[in-house]
Amino acid sequence: MKNNSGSTISYGYYDSPVGRLLVAGDAEALHLISFPNDRYQKQPLGDWRRDEAGFTNTFEQLGAYFAGELKVFDLPLRFAGTIFQNEVWAGLCDIPIGETISYGELAARIGRPKAVRAVGAANGANPLPIVVPCHRVIGADNSLTGFGGGLEVKKFLLEHEIKWSAQPRLI
Repeated sequence: MKNNSGSTISYGYYDSPVGRLLVAGDAEALHLISFPNDRYQKQPLGDWRRDEAGFTNTFEQLGAYFAGELKVFDLPLRFAGTIFQNEVWAGLCDIPIGETISYGELAARIGRPKAVRAVGAANGANPLPIVVPCHRVIGADNSLTGFGGGLEVKKFLLEHEIKWSAQPRLI
């Protein structure tokens, strides 16, 4: 598949503690991360090219994240949603590791305080989970709410981040 700039989409798989993740993107940016148990699980399209070597930096950063050594991803990302979805996804990137906020708080942060349901829908459509931390958004009553990778994965990610996010790191 070619993206809007005509680049070929490549894909690879990363074996993580939450399952085998499908990652896809082009030479400029990461476009997709898909969980193996996602109810909307993505599959490589017929014209995608398998190329794990093209995702070395992505795989290294995911490895460092799961090892508790990376708090902020530094990857070029391609948001291909609506203007509103892109605003929500950018807002997700501002939630610090080890913290959670409600959908209402996220709506307020992006300047759309009455768009709580739309924020929830955009959050659920996030094509780059983990890197764009949609798992850090929870219900107003502090309950875990829907997550594409499943609530057990969401719980794992939050517990993983809380466990090491506040610990000082040695240089």
